[in-house]
Amino acid sequence: MEPTAPPARRTRRAVLLVPALLAAAAVAFLAQRPLGRRGGWTGWVGTVNGVVFLAAAALPVAVLVVWALARRRRAAGVGAGWARRSALAEVGLVYGTVPWVWMILLPGADPGGPRRRVNLVPLHDIAEVVSAGPPVTAVVQVVGNMLVFAAFGFLAPVRFAALASVWRVLALGAAGSVLVETAQYVLRLDRVSSVDDVLLNAVGAALAALASRRWWRGRAA
Repeated sequence: MEPTAPPARRTRRAVLLVPALLAAAAVAFLAQRPLGRRGGWTGWVGTVNGVVFLAAAALPVAVLVVWALARRRRAAGVGAGWARRSALAEVGLVYGTVPWVWMILLPGADPGGPRRRVNLVPLHDIAEVVSAGPPVTAVVQVVGNMLVFAAFGFLAPVRFAALASVWRVLALGAAGSVLVETAQYVLRLDRVSSVDDVLLNAVGAALAALASRRWWRGRAA
C-alpha cells in the first residue's frame, strides 16, 4: 500500500492550491470582460485576452490531470515522489508553454498580406524598444519574450534526464523559437520575425533551467 502524505503536508498543499485557483478565477474574470464585444470565436481564440482567459480557466483541469497521472503511475508501481514530479513536469510543460506560443502566433493588423518583416540584426529590436517607448513597455516586452519557453526550461530537465543540461535547454529553446519565428513568416501573420526574439526565448529557457537546477543536477551525470 502506498504511504499517504502526512496531514501537515496535505494541509500545506491545500493552502497553496486554493489561492492559486482563486487567482486563476480572478484573472479569467478580468480577461473575459472585453471579450463580449467581439463576435463569434474570434474574441476567445484570436486575442491576447481570450488566450489569457482560456489559460486561466484551464488551470483546474491541469491540476486534475496532474492528480490523475500521478495516481495512475502510483498504481502501476512507480514511486509516489517520482509519480507526482513527472506528472507535474509533463502537464506544466504543456500548460506553461502553449498559451505563450499561441499568443505570439496571433495575427497582426494585416494577416495574409504581402508584407513580411524580418530582422536578422542581433539586439536591434531590443535597442529600438528600449529607446522608443517607456521603460515599463520595454521591460514587459523583454520579460514576456523570456517567459515563452521558461516553463520548458524549468521543467524539461526535471522530467527528462537527457535534457539535464543548461546548454541543451538553451539549444532547444533557440530551436523552438526559430520554428515559431519561421511560422510567423511563412503564415504571413504580419508580425516581425526577429533574431532578438530567438535570443530572448532561448536565454529565458536557460535561466529557468538554472532556477530548477537543484531538482535535476543529480541526473546530469
